[in-house]
Amino acid sequence: MTFDRSIKIAPSILSADFADFGREIQAIEAEGADWVHVDVMDGHFVPNITFGPPAVAAFRKHVKTVMDVHLMIAPVDPYIEAFADAGSDIITAHIEAGPHIHRTLQAIRGAGCKAGVALNPGTPADAVAELLDVADLVCVMGVNPGFGGQKFIDITGKVRRLRELIGDRPIHIEIDGGVDQTTAPLVADAGADVLVAGSAVFRGGSVEKPGVYGDNIRVIRAAAEA
Repeated sequence: MTFDRSIKIAPSILSADFADFGREIQAIEAEGADWVHVDVMDGHFVPNITFGPPAVAAFRKHVKTVMDVHLMIAPVDPYIEAFADAGSDIITAHIEAGPHIHRTLQAIRGAGCKAGVALNPGTPADAVAELLDVADLVCVMGVNPGFGGQKFIDITGKVRRLRELIGDRPIHIEIDGGVDQTTAPLVADAGADVLVAGSAVFRGGSVEKPGVYGDNIRVIRAAAEA
């Protein structure tokens, strides 16, 4: 993965057809997705349960771009190796999920993956100030994690602060939750470059009608780049 700050659209397969993940992944990539975002939830750190390492390994066979795996689980450290072995390119852990996030990010890098740190809406940008030398990505939650389709919480001030803290370091700022054509330009203007979108990408489309995914991706990208 070479680093650049161009806008990247990362559809969250949490909004895909769970009975047809392989073709759904192929469809969004063919229609312009830059990354594929996988939301892992444990029913403990967040009130929902989604995918484990075997599912992620199955997705990997279909992902040709970047598999961006977001661990909304606690504890994180015991599962890093399994998600790395499943083929994750990026593994993101929540700063709120454990007391030793610096060690967690080191372990993710040690497992051969890019390391991301995620911030819930109630966690300030400055919480990651001492982690930026061991992070490749900061994920800012635009909703409280656990479910798709929630209303966007204004985190643009936090994103601007992160851009200041990051400076010229090669670190992506990712927004997860509530991203659509209305909110994309707000967060992009504040400094975000990776936009995770679930329902806003998958709404109205299917593997039989993949062009809708492409239309949705292009609308979000154009709004962000404008």
